[in-house]
Amino acid sequence: MNIQGLGTALVTPFTSQGKIDIESLRRLLDGQLAAKTDFLVVLGTTGEAVTMTPREQQLVRKTIAKHIAGRIPLVLGVGGNCTQEVCERLGMLREELKRDYAAILSVCPYYNKPQQEGLYRHFAAIAEASPVPVILYNVPGRTGVNMLPETVLRLAADFPHKIIGVKEASGNMEQIKAIISGARGSSFVVLSGDDGLTAPLMLAGAHGLISVLSNALPEAAMQLVHQPSLTQQQALDELIRSLFAEGNPTGIKALLAVQGKTTDQVRLPLVPASDGLKNELRKQLQAYEDSYIR
Repeated sequence: MNIQGLGTALVTPFTSQGKIDIESLRRLLDGQLAAKTDFLVVLGTTGEAVTMTPREQQLVRKTIAKHIAGRIPLVLGVGGNCTQEVCERLGMLREELKRDYAAILSVCPYYNKPQQEGLYRHFAAIAEASPVPVILYNVPGRTGVNMLPETVLRLAADFPHKIIGVKEASGNMEQIKAIISGARGSSFVVLSGDDGLTAPLMLAGAHGLISVLSNALPEAAMQLVHQPSLTQQQALDELIRSLFAEGNPTGIKALLAVQGKTTDQVRLPLVPASDGLKNELRKQLQAYEDSYIR
C-alpha cells in the first residue's frame, strides 16, 4: 500500500492533570475524518510517545484504531536506537499491526550516530522483522545523524515491497530532490516532514506531507498538499514558524488550546508554551483566517 497525500502526525491530548484525554482524542480524530485527511501517524514525535508508558501507548493505539475503524490508513511510530529492541517490539505488536495499521514509521537511530552502513543494516533488520511496510524517517535535527540519499535509495531498491517510503525532515531541499529524482519510476514515496516546505516539495515531485500543522488546520494542509500553491504557503509561513519556535509539540498544542480543541499540556521534559507565544499564535491564526479562508 502506498501512503500518499496528507498525513497528520497526531498529538496525544492530555488533561490538565496530565492524563491521556480520550474524549479530546476522539474529537480530534473526527476533525481529521471530516477534513478527509489521507492518513494518520500515531505515536510519533508529535504524539509524545517517548514520554508515555507501554500501557498508555497501548491505550492510544487501540482507541485510535477502534475509532477510525479502517476508514483511513493508520501508520504507527515504531523506532529506536537499539535495533534488536525495535525488532522484538515489532514481534510483540505483530498481530495488532497486521489488523489495524497499514505501515510503521521508523526514525533513524538517535544518539548512537551510526555510519551510513549502520543505518542501512538497522533498517534492513526492521524491514525483515516488520509484519507491515516500513516508512523511513530522517530527522537529523533530532537524531544527530543524516541518512543520505544513496542510503535511502539503496534501501528502497533492496526492499521494494517492505520499505515503501521516507519521511524527509532534513530541511535540505537538494537532498530531498535527489531522493525524488532517484526514486522516479518506482513506487517509493517521498513525504515531506516539514510543513514549511510543503508546496515547494510537492511542486518538485514529492508524494505528500506528514504534518504537524494539520492537527489544527487540516483543511488548509489538505489544500496545500493536493493543490500546492506558493501563495498559500507564504500565507501560512509565519504561523508555521511560530509553531516550532518553542519546540514540537509545544507549539501545536498551544494552537489547539487557542482553538479550544484540547489543553496545552505536554509531558516533561517539555513545558507548555509561553504566554507570548500563545498570544502570537492567536494573532497569526486570526490573521490567516481573516485574509485567506473564504
